[in-house]
Amino acid sequence: MTRILLSGCCGKMGRFVASAVASRKDCEIVAGIDIVDDSTLGFPVFSNYDEVQVKADVIIDFSNPSLLPAMLDYAVKTSTGVVLATTGLTDEQIKAVEDAGNTVPVFFSYNMSIGVSLLCELSKVAAKVLGNGFDVEIVEAHHNQKLDAPSGTAIMLGNAIKKEMPDAYFEYDRHSKREKRHTNEIGIHSVRGGTIVGEHEVIFAGNDEIVKLSHSARSRAIFANGAVNAAVFLKNKETGVYSMTDLVNE
Repeated sequence: MTRILLSGCCGKMGRFVASAVASRKDCEIVAGIDIVDDSTLGFPVFSNYDEVQVKADVIIDFSNPSLLPAMLDYAVKTSTGVVLATTGLTDEQIKAVEDAGNTVPVFFSYNMSIGVSLLCELSKVAAKVLGNGFDVEIVEAHHNQKLDAPSGTAIMLGNAIKKEMPDAYFEYDRHSKREKRHTNEIGIHSVRGGTIVGEHEVIFAGNDEIVKLSHSARSRAIFANGAVNAAVFLKNKETGVYSMTDLVNE
C-alpha cells in the first residue's frame, strides 16, 4: 500500500487525485496540504508541512511553484519520495528538484499523461526522420485560467525534438520581428481560452507536405491518474529523478 501526502488537495487537480486514489486498492491518501481545510475529503488537511503529523511514502504535489522549497525541504528531511506535477517552475527551481533527487526519489514530468509521453517519443522519431528538411512548429491551447505560457508540455515536446536537432532553438515572439523564418527555429505558440483542458500539436512543415502529431486532453482526470500511477511506481525506488519514460518502460 502506497501512502500518499497530497499537496494542493483542495484545488481542482487535488480533488481529481483524491477521486482517483479512492477507486484503487494499492494506495491511500493519509493527509493533505492546503490553506483550505475541507473536512469532506476524508483525510486530515494541514496548512503547511511543519504541521504534518503522519508518515507518507510519497508526496503528490499539485500546488503552486512558490511552495516548492518547503515541500522539497520536508521531503529530504523525512526521506519521502516526490511526484512533482506542478507546472510553471523556473530553471532555478528545476535545479532544486534535480538536487533533491540526490537524496530522495523524485518523479518529475511537465505532463502526467501517458499519451503525451508517447507524443514526445513520436515527435523525436519524426524529427530524426525529417531532419532539417521540415520546419517545426508547436501549438498549445489551454483554459483561460492557466498562469504560465508556453505550457511546460510544449517545452517538453520542444526539448524532445531538440535531442534529434541539437542546433535548433525556441522562437516564442515572432510578431516583433520582420524577417523570414530561420531554418533552426522551433516555433512555440500559446492559445488561452474557455475551459480547454489541454491541446498540443506538433507540425512538421516541408515542401508540399505537412506532418502533424497531436494530443487532446478531454479531462483533468488523465493527469490525476498519471500522478497516482507515478506515486505507486516511485515507492521503494532508489534516489534519482524519474520521468514518464521510466514509468512506461517499467
